[in-house]
Amino acid sequence: MPGTRLDPIDRKILAELQADGRMTNVELAKRVGISAPPCLRRVRTLEEAGFIRGYHADVDARELGFEVQVFAMVGLVSQAEADLSAFEERCRNWSLVRECHMLNGEVDFILKCVAPDLSTFQSFLTEDLLKADNVASVKTSLVIRGAKDEPGVPFDVLEERLNREA
Repeated sequence: MPGTRLDPIDRKILAELQADGRMTNVELAKRVGISAPPCLRRVRTLEEAGFIRGYHADVDARELGFEVQVFAMVGLVSQAEADLSAFEERCRNWSLVRECHMLNGEVDFILKCVAPDLSTFQSFLTEDLLKADNVASVKTSLVIRGAKDEPGVPFDVLEERLNREA
């Protein structure tokens, strides 16, 4: 099972950094119960192994004037791997698209988009997304408000599962 190759201290380091990636190494070491030098070595090992992909500020989009958040469900004409990859690459180049996930079922992709206003999103929709190669359909849902936006994974669930298997 993924996660079992990490010991409890590594998992605690990941949980703490996920909650607050700006804490000092000294504070992190104190929270996980080890001294600072081995804590720093563990963090670097977790980074090199790909468990930690980066550190980011949680920016408030609305405070910066991005009032519109939209989920766009995209259906493609072709689901050949080359066409799927081409669409993913196109999404990486659209700045209004903040997340892109391939799905199974009726919809091929769901995109999370942000825009400063509805007209900016509408321009993106009509001039870019709907005109993109291989796009057959787009259905959009405007976000009225968000109730939860938690990054990362629920470490408590991982720990419960590992304890049951032990």
